Amino acid sequence: MRARRSGCPINLTLETFGDRWSLVILRDAMFGGRRRCFRSFLTESLEGIASNILADRLQRLTASGLLTRASDPGHKQRIVYSLSESAIELVPLMAVMGSWGVRHARPSIELSARAQVLEEGGPVLWAEFMDELRHIHLGSPAPVSSALAKMQAAYEASMRA
Repeated sequence: MRARRSGCPINLTLETFGDRWSLVILRDAMFGGRRRCFRSFLTESLEGIASNILADRLQRLTASGLLTRASDPGHKQRIVYSLSESAIELVPLMAVMGSWGVRHARPSIELSARAQVLEEGGPVLWAEFMDELRHIHLGSPAPVSSALAKMQAAYEASMRA
């Protein structure tokens, strides 16, 4: 374990993530709607992460307990990454970051759609989304409704506009 700069909870949270790539990887795992393998993180991220950086950040996120890794039963050489409970509990932080970005960073309309749905849905939708992520990544029972489906519908509607 690396030395901590201070006991400040904000600092410790930032040290856990390491850098922006870690948050992008967690975002992709959360909003991708399925469990991810190395190749999908590499090829499906809009930001174009380099393979060596991706490998390092996946290792860090696994070591910090935010991701777990397991062999894919359908493909012996593939590793599947899943969100842990502590990563799922980051949904409110991601929602607030998305809301801030919509208001202050001038993002594309299409890529703002999911953030706007989360902002409008507030803590009730965040909880629904966390339950859905628990189902996808941890094997919990399926929720009654799908927050991912709501976000996807908003994204698709923005693409048609």
